[in-house]
Order: sequence, then C-alpha cells, then structure tokens
Amino acid sequence: MSASLQKQNIVSNFRQISSNKLILAVSCYLVLILNYPFLAKTFSAIVNSADYNVLFLISVPVLFICVFNIIQSMIAIGGFLKPVLIAMVVISSIIAYATLNYGTVFDFAMVQNVVESDSAEAFSYVNLTAIVFILMFGVVPALFIALAKIKKQSILTACINRSKVIGLCIIIVGLIGFSYFANYASVGRNNRDLVHYITPFKLFDASYKYATRHFFSPPREFLELDSTPFLKSSNGNPRVTVVLLGETARAQNFSLNGYEKDTNRFTKDLEIVSFLNISSCGTATAVSVPCMFSRLSKSEYDKQIANSQQNALDVAHLAGVDVLWIDNNNGSCKGVCNRISHIEISPDSQSKYCDGEYCLDEILLTELDKKLKNITHKDTLIVMHMMGSHGPTYYRRYPTNKRIFEPDCPRSDIQNCTNEELVNSYDNTISYTDFVVSQVISRLLQLDESTGSQSTMLYVSDHGESLGEKGVYLHGLPYAFAPAEQTHVPLLFWQDPENSSFSLDCLQNQAQLIASHDNFFDTLLGVLSVQSKLYQKHNDLIAKCKGDSRIAFKQGYGIQTNEETK
Repeated sequence: MSASLQKQNIVSNFRQISSNKLILAVSCYLVLILNYPFLAKTFSAIVNSADYNVLFLISVPVLFICVFNIIQSMIAIGGFLKPVLIAMVVISSIIAYATLNYGTVFDFAMVQNVVESDSAEAFSYVNLTAIVFILMFGVVPALFIALAKIKKQSILTACINRSKVIGLCIIIVGLIGFSYFANYASVGRNNRDLVHYITPFKLFDASYKYATRHFFSPPREFLELDSTPFLKSSNGNPRVTVVLLGETARAQNFSLNGYEKDTNRFTKDLEIVSFLNISSCGTATAVSVPCMFSRLSKSEYDKQIANSQQNALDVAHLAGVDVLWIDNNNGSCKGVCNRISHIEISPDSQSKYCDGEYCLDEILLTELDKKLKNITHKDTLIVMHMMGSHGPTYYRRYPTNKRIFEPDCPRSDIQNCTNEELVNSYDNTISYTDFVVSQVISRLLQLDESTGSQSTMLYVSDHGESLGEKGVYLHGLPYAFAPAEQTHVPLLFWQDPENSSFSLDCLQNQAQLIASHDNFFDTLLGVLSVQSKLYQKHNDLIAKCKGDSRIAFKQGYGIQTNEETK
C-alpha cells in the first residue's frame, strides 16, 4: 500500500466516530450544557445542605451523564442513531431556552397548556433571542451529528460494544448510588422541584402521561350531578350577572389591594369590593378555568372527571338561567362552555380592536351590548373570557391611548427589558382590564336604570404571573413550588347599590378572609340565587351578607333609604 493511501486511510479513520462515542458526546453535551438550569439548582441545593461533600457534588454530572448514556444507548440503535440524537439536542435546546429565560418547567400541566394553545399564542414566544439561542445550541450541534461519519461495524460487534458501554455505565451509577445514597435522598427529599428541570426527560415523561390520559383513556359517561336545580324567586325584576374571567392577572398589582401604582383608576370610585386573599386552582388557564367552574376542589380536580360532569354553568342553565359565554381568549373555554350558548371572537374580525392575531378586550363590550339589548329571560348570566394580561407580549394587550405607565416593554423577549419597563407594560394591561371592568359596570347601571333590573358583576382571574422575581417569568410552574405571584389572584364583586341586598360592611369583612377558586362554584350559584343540592353555603363568600340587608348596604354607600326618610 502506498504512503499516500495509508495517509488517506488514517485521515478517514480519524474523521470517523463510533456510535458509542457519539452517544457519549451527546450525553455530555445534554448534561453539562443544556441541563445547566438543573445542575445549577442542584449544585446550589448541595452547597447549602448541612452534609456538603465535594465528591458528592462532582458525582452529580457523572451520574447523569451515565444515565443519559444508558437511555440513549438503548433507543439510538441502527438507523435511529442520528434521528434520536438530533431530536434530543434540538428539543433540549428549546426547553433550555424557556427554562433559562422564563423559568418554565415542562411538567404535565405545561404540556397540557402547550397542546391547548393556538398558533398565535405559540408564535408570541418567537423572537430574535430565541431563534439565535436555538440555532447555536440546537441546530448547529444537530448539524454536527447529521454530518458525522459513523464507523461501520458488524451487528454482533456493535451489540457487544454497546452492551459493554451500558454495563460500564450501570456499574458507575451503582457505585455512585452506593457511596452517596443518603446524600441524594436528602437533597431529593428537601428539593422535590429539581426533578422537574431534568431536560428533556421530564418533558417526555409528562408528554407520555398526557397522551395516555387524553388519547388512550376510555371516554367517561357524562354525569348529571343535580337534575332538579331551580331559581329562588325574585321581586319580579330581571336579574343580570356578568362574570369577567380575567387572564394572568395577579392580585398584588391591583391598587384596590394596596398596590402603590394607580392601576384601578377607572373603578376606584365604583364601590367595588376586592377580596384580598384568593388563591388560584392552578398556574395555567388549562387547569384553573375548568377547575374553578367545577364542583371538584383543587385537591380533587381531575380534568377528565370535570369535563364529564355538570359544572356551575350547566347547573345554572338547567335551573333556568340564560347563560352565554363570550370568548376573547383564543376561542377556548377549556370545555366549560361546551353545553351552553357561546360566542368565539375571531382575531380576523373586521373590528378596530382586532389585528388578525389578537383582539383587544374592548371587543367584548360590543358583544355585551348586543346581549343586553336582547335579554330574553328573567335571569341572565354572561361570562366574558378576557385576553387580559396574557404574556409575553403584554404590550399588545392595551391600545396606545391606554399606555399610562411608561417606559413600557414593546417586545416578546421580556427578559431583555428592564424591570421598570416590564412592570410598566404589565401594569398597563391591568389598568386596561380595569377600564373594561368600568365599562361593563357603566352598561349595567344604564340597564338597571332603564329596565329596573338587578345587576351584578364578578371579576376573577384564572392565575397570576411572574415578572422576573427570582429569575422566573410568565406562569405555569408546578403548583407545589409556584411563587405567590402566580397563585394569588384578584376577585372583585360589584352590585348596583340602588337594587342591592348586600351589606357593604359585611362584604368588606368577608373580603379579608383567606379563600380560593374552590369558593367560586358556590359563590356564583349564590349570586344567581340558584338552589341546588350541590350548593354549599359555607363556601359562598357572600352568603353571609345576603338577605334582608338592603338598608345596611345602602347605608354603607351613604345612600338614604325610604325607611330613613319617613
């Protein structure tokens, strides 16, 4: 063989890589680079633990490299080698971006939220920062994998070599486990959130559970919990209730709750009662919305069960209430409105409030006006699902003339805005929501004056939002370790004081109580005067203030009653 041919063979062999080495390289990359959030949190937990051990610290990446190597060695076989490794790298880069920049955790609830999101919402997260990150840490490494030349081996040789690698990794894992079992148990027990950050296997685990439960579980028979609900008789005047279902509004940014910025300037003089200590059922719309309308409590909640039985709207409708759902939140009521009349506002609507992707919440007022002009029943419930403060494109949730707090953050990569800009944008969304609430109340007052009806308004948000506190943005963290910013939500109550049967002082006292979305089912039925065996009076936040207390309520407003003027 000539010297030039030998040199060519050496170079060719040098450029080739065995499948086992490629898998090991990808495992190291996934653990050391794309699992940085997991490693950082784990290292922090170990360093801050009482039995801190340097060798234990070093063992963590070694352990996970071996575990990743075992898993990939078992599935990246033959022709699946490159596709599996490429998929692992690209998917992990997307997860790493979301976790690093927003603090996102891809658990079961987040997978459900992603699956149930529409394209407009998904593309709101696409920005230059995200594209550059995924190209650098996902696409470029994937190209190296795709272009790598794999050394050819016989099937028998490949199996033997692969078995040796898996066996060696199992031995290393066993030795580490034997040496530091107590350390791993202690850190895991005291930091249960760490497992949620393992990329990408937490996503795969959550996706498998979601698919199993939603696509492969047998359908449930619909359960009618109460077949004979009825309405408590009124004084003969029609009753209209509007529920404004807020989106991503956190209670701490409401000036009605003591926030230093005037985010409730439009409603502060409308005698609204703000309940101060309300916690949400979940940290994402896909969980909170069906949960709050369900008879199930937060601890009992299961989406499949909730969707296969009556909710509060079903019970109200069966009792004789005319129920209408108007949706400006991607046209999704999460199954709550499936059995009642509903309107889905399309972003393509020829309206000044719509831009083809989203509509401002003022468009809900247009639909509300139509309904209020066509009241057909003695009792009417209108639920308006708002776009509210949905991020990360907060700046698209309010019109220019409602940009009260400046400078704001007119971009989707919100982590690159200053804290002042980000909070100003978010506060503008709260202020705009407050404006819409004030407009609803204005219309209800006009209705009461012209028809003598009794009107009520409830506003409640599905969940809150993180604005960079402790490096976390947006929402959707597992409830067990979600911050208060994502779970503390506003609940507002208003009733026309001229026709109210509630004591203002009593309501203000009730507003101090610690409560949650678990109270919403009963509070709503109570407001509607629906009598049902499902109704639990002790869970109704305003039941104690209802009754023959109209005089007390009007006194609370400083309004003289006929009885006082006699």
